[in-house]
Amino acid sequence: MFKAVFVDLSGVLYEGKRVLPGAVAAVNRLQQSPLTVRFVTNTSRMNRGQILHGLQEMGFSLESRQLFTAPDAVKALVEANNWRPYCVVHSNIEAEFSALDRQNPNVVIIGDAAEGFSYSSLDLAFQLCQAGAPLIGIGRNRYFKLDGSLHLDAGPFIYAIEYAASITALIVGKPSPEFFAQVIASTSAKASEILMIGDDIFGDIEGAIKAGMQGCLVKTGKYQRDDERLIGEPCHCVASIVEAVELALGGSSPKPVSHR
Repeated sequence: MFKAVFVDLSGVLYEGKRVLPGAVAAVNRLQQSPLTVRFVTNTSRMNRGQILHGLQEMGFSLESRQLFTAPDAVKALVEANNWRPYCVVHSNIEAEFSALDRQNPNVVIIGDAAEGFSYSSLDLAFQLCQAGAPLIGIGRNRYFKLDGSLHLDAGPFIYAIEYAASITALIVGKPSPEFFAQVIASTSAKASEILMIGDDIFGDIEGAIKAGMQGCLVKTGKYQRDDERLIGEPCHCVASIVEAVELALGGSSPKPVSHR
């Protein structure tokens, strides 16, 4: 049924530093199967090296080429356009942009900056955008789950600058169709032959469906009761990555029609 599987990270494989039950074995099953596997994340609190190291420390086995991150895509976009970025990003990924010319910035990048979100940083972002600088968002996630609690992600801050400056951000990362297209292009599968597994009904599932794939929502991570009914398209909904992998490998799952 499927030729490739895309897997979100936080909330699907782990929460914080805690590996979710059965996740390592489930990923191993995928990796040993004929399916093409990609790991797709908007995580902007860690750089690529930290993500790979963290996954390996948790017991997951993957190759660097299998990992697609939104910050990587943003950096490539900035370099391709010779932009000079003003970055409101987490300290862990600040170095990813340090080699770029950042004098007299002409583009604004907003990611999950955590404590880096302040009035002064957002006010300068607003001023630059008001003067004509494009706004790039590293994902548009509303919130994420960490240590048992939900926390604000980059999305609300991106919306704030859009509202204040009367502009529309270019979102790089899920649910951007262009970002999904990059990952799809790294496989030999058609979009309709790919299953996206995630815990975010909008960023992971609705985004994947709009990109032509099928979506499987897991009831871990940021999942909230009846999230699967928040979008108008049908999707799979299972308890965890374990059941999602079973579905991907040829098992069956009910496919309810969601209602807004």
